[in-house]
Amino acid sequence: MLNTPTVTMFDLHVVLPAAALVFGAIVLMLSEVFLSSPNRTYMAVIALVTSGIAGVVALNNAFEPARLVLQGFAVIDPFSSFMTVMVCLGTGLASLLAAGFLKHRNAERGEFYALMLFAAAGMSLLAASNEFITLFINLEVLSVATYALTAFLRRGPRPAEAGFKYFILGAFAGALLLYGAALLYGATGTTRLSDLATLLPGAMATRGGLVYAGFGLVLAGFAFKVAAVPFHMWTPDVYEGAPTPVTALMSVGVKAAAIVAMVRTFLALVNGLDPQVPFILFSLLALLTMVGGNLLAMPQRNVKRMLAYSSIAHAGYLLLGVTALFVPDAARSSDAGGVLSATPLLANAAVNASVYKGILFYLLGYTVTSIGAFGTLAAIERREDETRSNTWDLERLAGLAQRQPGWAAAMAAFMLSLAGVPPMVGFLGKLYIFSAAVDAGLIWLAVVGVLSSVAGTYYYLRVVVYMFMRPAAADAPATFRHWTTEVALVVSAVATVALGIVPGPIAEWLSRAGMVFGG
Repeated sequence: MLNTPTVTMFDLHVVLPAAALVFGAIVLMLSEVFLSSPNRTYMAVIALVTSGIAGVVALNNAFEPARLVLQGFAVIDPFSSFMTVMVCLGTGLASLLAAGFLKHRNAERGEFYALMLFAAAGMSLLAASNEFITLFINLEVLSVATYALTAFLRRGPRPAEAGFKYFILGAFAGALLLYGAALLYGATGTTRLSDLATLLPGAMATRGGLVYAGFGLVLAGFAFKVAAVPFHMWTPDVYEGAPTPVTALMSVGVKAAAIVAMVRTFLALVNGLDPQVPFILFSLLALLTMVGGNLLAMPQRNVKRMLAYSSIAHAGYLLLGVTALFVPDAARSSDAGGVLSATPLLANAAVNASVYKGILFYLLGYTVTSIGAFGTLAAIERREDETRSNTWDLERLAGLAQRQPGWAAAMAAFMLSLAGVPPMVGFLGKLYIFSAAVDAGLIWLAVVGVLSSVAGTYYYLRVVVYMFMRPAAADAPATFRHWTTEVALVVSAVATVALGIVPGPIAEWLSRAGMVFGG
């Protein structure tokens, strides 16, 4: 007799935000079939409204207690729900940016916004996944949508090259993660993370090599998605070749979903392992990513590639926070020396709560800042620039303060926030992350993070210098303005400044994010 799974209304709460996003995507696809209006700005508005509805539903879920749903295949908790709110915020802003960007190129199509919403739905479900097959399917949903968005314009060699590279390397990373999950299944007989946490200690006694191999492969798959060094090679080429609104969404949404899914997955997988192994691996990833991202960004004159390498550095700061979750007790960590040593200053519960809050606040600040920075580039970029080699050269920003003072002021705020200069939100985000790392005992690793951040100030301030202190070129192209772009930039700029000056209410909400199921 076939056993039919029992689904309650509580189970559906976790999928309601994704269901709203999918419904909006279907409406957009149908509108493309039945409507022939030459003005397609309404599609961006539909995507914005859909993202807003999904975000409100996710925010309501964020204040519910953490629990397993859908027979343990998913989990609903404040950590994943707040992440979904950020993904919806990023998707809504990216949709507004895309309206003017695509209109100027006569490329407005319903499938573009539908793909953005499908990707956002995959991001939302990925963060709530509590089982490897479910996690892999949701990862592929967001990946396939972003592959298509990367090559959407199909003009010139860059979009095709970016889409092809992203597809090949993304498929390889997905295969690594899936093979690692298969090895862990072979060792334990289950794919559910909550069951893995219980069975791994026993599996280590007889199948320790299998468990460690699976752990390493799963870590490599996630490291690709967050663009951690040395799995970062795809990032600059894909970010440069993709349509700039898509780059904005990828820089925030994919990273946020992958970080939250990584935290949930490895909180289960470290149970029964030698605690030094995950600690050393995450420490090395954070160290290499913070230092490598900043060093690679420094010589870049191509602003879009600079922001791509910058996003790698920001992934390193987030990984520093993740590392704080896996610090062994002081007695065990005393054997390690130098940068990879740790002597916790606070109890694990206090450290973990501050880490969850720091990660989410950092992701929120990075979302509004990165969307705004890429949005400014999208506003400046012209259709005829698509085949030029110097499209995003620093010289294109020269004299922007004289040509478009509003855009220049907003871009300056975004650059200062990414650099971590007060009173912008980026400063508080880094403060929360570094404080949590210090409380966890990662003092030297936090020092490296601070020094890397200070070094990164150079390439951010260089953009500000060009906008305000260099004269505009005589042949500078006229700017193309669209109301949706203006709205997205204003919202991003106001949020970047306001969250840095008055972070209290948001920070208080995010303090609830320590309620992570299994954490």
